Amino acid sequence: MKAALTRQEVGKHSSPEDLWCIVDHKVYDLTDFAEAHPGGNVVLEQVAGQDATTAFYNLHRHEVLQKYTSLCVGVLENETPEVIDQQPGDLSQVPYAEPLWLTPAYSSPYYTDKHRALRKALRKFVDEHVTPEAQEKEKDGTFISQELIDKMAKENVLAMRLGPGEHLKGRDLLSGTMKGEDFDAFADLIASQELARTGSRGFQDGNMAGMTISLTAVQHWLHNEPLKRKLTEEVLAGKKKMCLAITEAFAGSDVQGLRTTAELSEDGKTWTVNGTKKWITNGMFSDYFVTGCKTKKGLTVLLIPRGEGVETKLIKTAYSTAAVRALDLLESRPLADRGEQATTYIQFENVKVPADHLMGEVDKGMITIMSNFNHERWMMACAVIQWSRAVLEECLKWSHQRLVFGKPLISQPVIRQKLAKMIALVESHQAWLETLTYQMTTMSYAQQSKSLGGPIGLLKFSATRAAHDIADESTNIFGGRGITVGGMGSLIEMFHRTYKFDAILGGTEEILADLGVRQAMKNMPNAKL
Repeated sequence: MKAALTRQEVGKHSSPEDLWCIVDHKVYDLTDFAEAHPGGNVVLEQVAGQDATTAFYNLHRHEVLQKYTSLCVGVLENETPEVIDQQPGDLSQVPYAEPLWLTPAYSSPYYTDKHRALRKALRKFVDEHVTPEAQEKEKDGTFISQELIDKMAKENVLAMRLGPGEHLKGRDLLSGTMKGEDFDAFADLIASQELARTGSRGFQDGNMAGMTISLTAVQHWLHNEPLKRKLTEEVLAGKKKMCLAITEAFAGSDVQGLRTTAELSEDGKTWTVNGTKKWITNGMFSDYFVTGCKTKKGLTVLLIPRGEGVETKLIKTAYSTAAVRALDLLESRPLADRGEQATTYIQFENVKVPADHLMGEVDKGMITIMSNFNHERWMMACAVIQWSRAVLEECLKWSHQRLVFGKPLISQPVIRQKLAKMIALVESHQAWLETLTYQMTTMSYAQQSKSLGGPIGLLKFSATRAAHDIADESTNIFGGRGITVGGMGSLIEMFHRTYKFDAILGGTEEILADLGVRQAMKNMPNAKL
């Protein structure tokens, strides 16, 4: 930082040929930047030599200043910058921007010092490595880079994505921050929410989400132990990719309606698979597909390697404009560079699958599929609650810095009512999430499959309904900025455009609400009013 300056000195630099201004007590030389300014040079010339703090924060996000630190020529004499300059790994100081357990005035019985250390290390890792790439991929529509996958593999972030289990034993997480044996359901919650802080919903699923919901099934249901060990090591090392292929154009939440068939050869050595799958996350770059198939007396789940007869095509979605651009550029890019979340249409044509790639039992695949849904839906609830909290933080910041009729937006009672509603929805769902997470720490996988399917379904249903209300209220608070891609309301616009993915993927709201009630009815006693 250069020598201190006075406001009088800044006032001398007030022409287009010599253009300085003040933002938060810092002085910026915009002379050479004015012509390159996205909003044009006139708006900068209007504040030349003046304090432009109020005008700046009505138009720009603080990270713009962080991006252009080279333009700062000094700090005003005897003055100190006031705006918080958030750095990688920092906790937000905005009320309700962090869960209560991360707020100094509060405590929680659920989290230990090990959890806090993991959270701190993971926040820094995400801020420094994941978020920058997420923002880049949001713009250009390409797949996650192998470089980032390798970084996550090295720090065992990929292994953490599967939740607690044998696969974590002997692993040091995030350079020794936590031992794999200490990684419990609350550590899993921390990982799920921290990784959702990138501000890119498409990249969130593009970031190995397919692996997260498919390798868990392999861990619990693949009988071929050597193949299980080999595949687990390859995938967690980032050398192989995989996805879950259940949904079809013919069957979404109605899993029983699957039409993809699997026929076992007479000698019992090979399955022949025919059919299609649709809206499969990460299918474009996957080497293996955990696939639900229709067999003679029910459903059967098979692990299908990419090979002859397996064809994948990219699907347009509303995740981001980048997802559409990816289709336009598809023919001109290498396979490893196409699409962001890689939502895929898959065709299986006479695909031969070894019999020992069976997962679970023949004709009883519904058990395999439904039990695997629990962790997926729980993770989605973690993420959408974190997204809702991020939107709340944006609204709290904006309502304090946006001036309307000469007053901050927060001075309007109607805005405070909207914020109150959002705070109540975020905090109540975080508390519900933590209550169910505690149950996960006391139950085996089998017990969770039996007892938590309904409650987790209800949590996801309610959390995405809350997201609907939060998306609506936040868009109104931001006005036109809330429907503009990029800029002040970028996170609001993305949330409003993409929150429905969480309401549909992993089971629609209606199906999960009904599941929760039906599971409760199984334990309904003969009680009367």
